[in-house]
Amino acid sequence: MDKPQEECGVLGIYSQEPLDIPGLLHLGLLALQHRGQEAAGMAVSDGKEFLVEKDLGLVNQVFTEERLSRLRLPEARLGLAHTRYSTTGSNLRFNAQPLTARTAHGVLAIAHNGNFTNAKPLRDRLLREGATFQSTSDTEVMLLLLARLGHLSLPEAAAEAMKALEGGYSILLMDRRTVVALRDPHGVRPLAIGRLPKGYAFASEPPALELMGARYIRDVRPGEVVWVEEGELKSLQALPPSPAPCAFEWIYFARPDSLLDGLEAYEARVRMGMELFREAPAEADMVVPVPDSGIGAAVGYARSSGLPLEYGLYKNPYAGRTFIQPTQALRDLKTRLKLSPTSAVRGKRVVLIDDSIVRGTTSRHIVAMLREAGAREVHFRVSSPPIRFPCYYGIDTAARKELIAAEKSVEEIRAFIGADTLAFLSEEGVRRAIGGPVCLACFNGRYPAGVPVEGEKLALEIL
Repeated sequence: MDKPQEECGVLGIYSQEPLDIPGLLHLGLLALQHRGQEAAGMAVSDGKEFLVEKDLGLVNQVFTEERLSRLRLPEARLGLAHTRYSTTGSNLRFNAQPLTARTAHGVLAIAHNGNFTNAKPLRDRLLREGATFQSTSDTEVMLLLLARLGHLSLPEAAAEAMKALEGGYSILLMDRRTVVALRDPHGVRPLAIGRLPKGYAFASEPPALELMGARYIRDVRPGEVVWVEEGELKSLQALPPSPAPCAFEWIYFARPDSLLDGLEAYEARVRMGMELFREAPAEADMVVPVPDSGIGAAVGYARSSGLPLEYGLYKNPYAGRTFIQPTQALRDLKTRLKLSPTSAVRGKRVVLIDDSIVRGTTSRHIVAMLREAGAREVHFRVSSPPIRFPCYYGIDTAARKELIAAEKSVEEIRAFIGADTLAFLSEEGVRRAIGGPVCLACFNGRYPAGVPVEGEKLALEIL
């Protein structure tokens, strides 16, 4: 679908008593599958052995029962897991995470959500100093920075490495003794902490904690390093916080049942719809969401407008991901495979609600399908501002030249997608709906955590 693409999901467990670590991580990964669908991996340790399994594919494709059994250690107490969407580095097996290295800390594993905007100059420096790289992921840059800080404890090394890193990131580290969690000083990417009966768990979103049997207690704070030592949660404020979490977590990416930095994703989406009606009401007969991403905002728009919310588009639950097809005709048919209109729209004036428009091609097909199904009018409302700039912090929003709002005005976009009217939610509306500080860089080009000198996704594959 024509959406900003996934990020990554990270998980970690530390327990004072043996647990089925692979089984718990598998459940947690399923809860985070929406955050990355290209690769999945786990690292598990009992304090002596350190086992890793990872591969390309969805969680259940990678982690068959046979593969999970290879990770099961009777005395396992620690584990990391990752589900990947490639925002730096190709979708190749050697880029799947967790990445591991043998260092002065012993075997070290890392799972990373986000991007380092200064990865290229850091990697170039490390290469000049004699470092070797096994992947083309920016994650390995931090791994090698940590390897050079072997005289420090792992939490201290993580805090020191953070001083050299720029960008938006949430990271989990694991050696044979403990799990360390850290978050960039802007808190761009989410990371939650949960309490186990005798330990702690970490996850990109709280629903994954619940599936692993952990009770959510709080988020890792921006600029904070957190770890478990002798069963107790320890904390170090490595960098001064300057919160600017990604607005798209609430707009689209996070599960609707997630709580991010104390703010509920579903309620924020409902408020976005209410703000959208306040800013851009339409004379219509019904509100129709683009499933599933437009549902929350459509509920809010309907609630404020008094219009009925109707099931005007059917989403095929068995269609799977829409991969790029070799011809435009096949791409168009793939859209129809995923979405099709219902009879509810026949003869009606429809307010169509979606969370974003990236290239505009899918939106154009949806409007055309509604008209073919008999909709008299289609008034398109978007619960975010126009996306005019790429994201450099872990979301693949496409290159700027591919963003329709970077090239066209709202009226030109309306004409392209064929809607009767088109309106986007304002930046102020997003802020009011979320209710806290947020990064809006993909809308306004103001990047709180810097921009890369070379923004190309595959820049680290060029030597």
